[in-house]
Amino acid sequence: MTTTTDSTYKVADTSLADEGRLLIEWAESRMPVLMALRERFKETKPLQGQRIAGCLHVTKETAVLIKTLAAAGAEVAWSGCNPLSTNDAVAAALAEEGVRIFAWYGQSVEDFYWSIDRTLDFKPTLTLDDGADLIFRVHSTHPDLMQTIIGGSEETTTGVHRLRAMADEGKLKYPVIAVNDAETKWDFDNVYGTGQSSLDGILRATSVLLAGKNFVVGGYGHCGRGCAMRAKGAGANVIATEVKPTAALKATLEGIRVLPMDEAAAIGDVFITATGMKDVLCKRHFEVMRDGAVLCNTGHYDCEINIGELEQLAVSKRTVRDNCEEYTMADGRRIYLLAQGRLVNLAAAEGHPSEVMDMSFANQFQAMMMLAREGKSLSNGVHVLPEALDQEIAGIKLESNGIKIDQLTPEQEAYLRDYAAGT
Repeated sequence: MTTTTDSTYKVADTSLADEGRLLIEWAESRMPVLMALRERFKETKPLQGQRIAGCLHVTKETAVLIKTLAAAGAEVAWSGCNPLSTNDAVAAALAEEGVRIFAWYGQSVEDFYWSIDRTLDFKPTLTLDDGADLIFRVHSTHPDLMQTIIGGSEETTTGVHRLRAMADEGKLKYPVIAVNDAETKWDFDNVYGTGQSSLDGILRATSVLLAGKNFVVGGYGHCGRGCAMRAKGAGANVIATEVKPTAALKATLEGIRVLPMDEAAAIGDVFITATGMKDVLCKRHFEVMRDGAVLCNTGHYDCEINIGELEQLAVSKRTVRDNCEEYTMADGRRIYLLAQGRLVNLAAAEGHPSEVMDMSFANQFQAMMMLAREGKSLSNGVHVLPEALDQEIAGIKLESNGIKIDQLTPEQEAYLRDYAAGT
């Protein structure tokens, strides 16, 4: 581990910086929306004077967001939001560029919270989160910082759920923008990003053939739907499990077989959880799984697969490939757990493609801008980005792809406002 004496960063190996810079340049070439925002605001620096503490996966795409925030005038400190998602080369490159960063692959739980605490040492005015661990850390351990924090943003579904529950109990002490709820985030990043990157992680960790396999998706929300779409495209027989009737109905009408997990467990070959709920796969499921079953998770936390119960059932355990552990049951069946139950798309692959994170991180940038402008007037609760910003981001994305769309005429716009118009 390489550290500096002044404690401005802690990363795995600063000699990886050159590799990290190439990765960041690659992402920048495929993130036109964020780069357009960087160009627009690099002179006026509307975030001047803001100190942003971020807790989000340290990937090449995140580096583009960090550099864009800095170009707009913000000071930035960063930690990873998952112990196994940091790209060490990217972290090294950011450290060498002067970013306060405390992140490395393979952190312990103690390392994880130590890193968050270091980003809070410089007393942020804004927080940027993925999973809400940073926000909870402020509320539980550093409540004094809430006097200077204007507001925060939250990237993912799980974090938004937790924050809304916190707000409902009156315990959220500053406004938070639910970036996840922007259409250009949840309907693109969650579906197409999660689908492609999760299958990428499964294939890197196992190299299995998906065609003909029974592919079980735990949860048919946006992320689960994305995984199901991509697995179906690879020739798998997709099965979805759900607790929400409307989600199960959507899966059914999209040609996906719907079963309770207790039934799916006995016939599945590959399982992926995408629910945000604990114990989606547990002891009674492991007891009936086929020999060779592959288990992985693409939900934010590693509690969706009850690893403790899997280890209790196993008579032996060994690592057979990178990010692939073999658990042998007493009857000789083998169950394979990928990425220690962490996010398979980030721990075993590179996370979402740059092109889709372009829109998600443009939303994060806009959330920081909105909070800098209006945060002091917002109530303590969960807020959403204006729909107009969503459409602006989508418009820039279309333009970058050379795609043109129609515009309403003045007469059509008047028709929209004419409530008296009928048949």
